[in-house]
Amino acid sequence: MSNFLFYLAAFALILGVLIIVHEFGHYSVARWCGVKVLRFSVGFGRPLFALRLGRDGTEWALGAFPLGGYVKMLDEREGEVAAHERHRAFNTQPVLKRMAIVAAGPGANLLLAILVYWLLFFSGMEELRPILGTPPAATPAAAAGIHNGEVVRKVGATAVATWQDFRWELLQQGMDGQASDRQVTLEVMDGQQQIFMRRLDLSSLAEQGFEGDPLAHLGVIFFRPQIAAVLGTIAPGSVAERAGLQSGDRIVAIDGDVIELWPEAVQKIRSAAGRLLALTIQRGEQRLYLEVIPETHEERGLRIGRIGVGVRDPGPSREDVMVTVRYGVGVALAKAVAETWDKASFSLVMMGKMLTGEVSWKNLSGPVTIADYAGQSARMGSDYYLKFLALVSISLGVLNLLPIPVLDGGHLMYYMIEIIKRGPVSERVMEIGQQIGLALLVLLMAFAFYNDINRLISG
Repeated sequence: MSNFLFYLAAFALILGVLIIVHEFGHYSVARWCGVKVLRFSVGFGRPLFALRLGRDGTEWALGAFPLGGYVKMLDEREGEVAAHERHRAFNTQPVLKRMAIVAAGPGANLLLAILVYWLLFFSGMEELRPILGTPPAATPAAAAGIHNGEVVRKVGATAVATWQDFRWELLQQGMDGQASDRQVTLEVMDGQQQIFMRRLDLSSLAEQGFEGDPLAHLGVIFFRPQIAAVLGTIAPGSVAERAGLQSGDRIVAIDGDVIELWPEAVQKIRSAAGRLLALTIQRGEQRLYLEVIPETHEERGLRIGRIGVGVRDPGPSREDVMVTVRYGVGVALAKAVAETWDKASFSLVMMGKMLTGEVSWKNLSGPVTIADYAGQSARMGSDYYLKFLALVSISLGVLNLLPIPVLDGGHLMYYMIEIIKRGPVSERVMEIGQQIGLALLVLLMAFAFYNDINRLISG
């Protein structure tokens, strides 16, 4: 239950910030344009809380249904407007002012993403280095000749410093060109500082889509250190000490299953809490057979087994696999703008490919999946949580700019038509558009909820 509440709180915070920022964009530009704002609401439905503030007595409300919000402005189409306030009604404003007010919501979401990225780039982010692991057999990465421990320096002509940069460049390359001819050259460096070129076939991204982890389709995985299952420290009074295990012992097998690397031994022990395990141990020239019953411990709500041993060679240090990325004020701002532009463009391309059938609709996520990712990113640390906030903010901004009636982009479409035809769109056309737009949104939400439920069932 505590885990559920944590994830819910992480999701609620992101949702609240995005709604407030979006609606404040509309509110602030409306006020700047001289339009009277009657209500600023976070959430829909019956107000749970309301407070009137300011010269205009604007009502600040919290609605019962929190998935959204709105800014209600003085408007002759929605009620009677006094003659002395007609100049402050939304519908009486010049079309360019109306466009600015409507565009300000999505614009605020995009500006929020720029601000978050700028803060992260300026303050410094700790990221994984782009170190490759041994690819599974019969995958494009295996065919490219990638070896464990190789560090990626470039994807095509683009230099990469982090695993996230590497992943992003691969995804962008995978979206370009013809589906059957998507290949990219990786410049990699091995442990002896030798440079190699690996030609990676990306066509499987088009064939299998972007659902789940797209890099897994390619066989591209992160570095896995080859740590031998040799015991180092033995905790005094532990299960291991009582069983007769010693520092320097090598675990050869557990319950008859051959153990080659330390992570395999750890997984076996962790999954056997309170259950007898038969260990095959190599001690010098001797082959020993010992039995242990891992003690049960609680870790994040899960029961795991421990016997009280540490590995002799822990493998690479944190500094070996992590890198801190930090830029000056100006460079950080430029990179923040570029990052937001790239993510927004990628979102539009993905939406377009969904419409053409090149990308599966299974990639569409609803509130349950977003809440899950929000909780996961929050557990990973503030940097990851803020990056997820920026990503969702970009998605919200792009979605609202789509030319679908009901959304901000639909209203902008009407105003563009008004400019071209030198007159407003008829009420009847707008009414039909609203119905079509609402139907499209309901269909979109249905797809998203279906995908959420399917992910919960299938895991």
